[in-house]
Amino acid sequence: MEPTAHFTKTALPGIGTRYDIDTEAGRHLSVVVHQDGRRILAFHDPEDDDNCRDAAPLDPSESLALAELLTPDPVGHLHQHLEIDLVTEHIPVTKRSPFAGRVLGSTQARTRTGASIVAVLRRTDAFPSPTPDFRFAIGDTLVVVGTREGVDAVADLIAGG
Repeated sequence: MEPTAHFTKTALPGIGTRYDIDTEAGRHLSVVVHQDGRRILAFHDPEDDDNCRDAAPLDPSESLALAELLTPDPVGHLHQHLEIDLVTEHIPVTKRSPFAGRVLGSTQARTRTGASIVAVLRRTDAFPSPTPDFRFAIGDTLVVVGTREGVDAVADLIAGG
């Protein structure tokens, strides 16, 4: 678990609240939150708390944008290690398909290709997460998710290739 930064909070009567933090790099940073929502980001001399070296006033929208940039993404590190390219495609069930009129389970699509049929579109209806006993009809459109190779393999399977 990473160490937690500690800040001090000081009430500023008639103004708002000041939050101070000393960074590991030895910088003294403060944020003054005014009662009207404005914020001032300031750098102070670590030896003299009253000596403000630089300040940047922020309106509420700028504060929100800065907070968004500074907030760590709890799963961001996962994206650095995962390189999975998933695709989604719509695959029609035509009259030539060997699975027209048959149930989803008979395709064994996921076992054979690694891709999943996650929904079936029929006219104006959608059937999300179809079960193995879902019966395909000519004109259905299968929504398939998987790797490029897996989705292509489902397309070939459904087409009868």
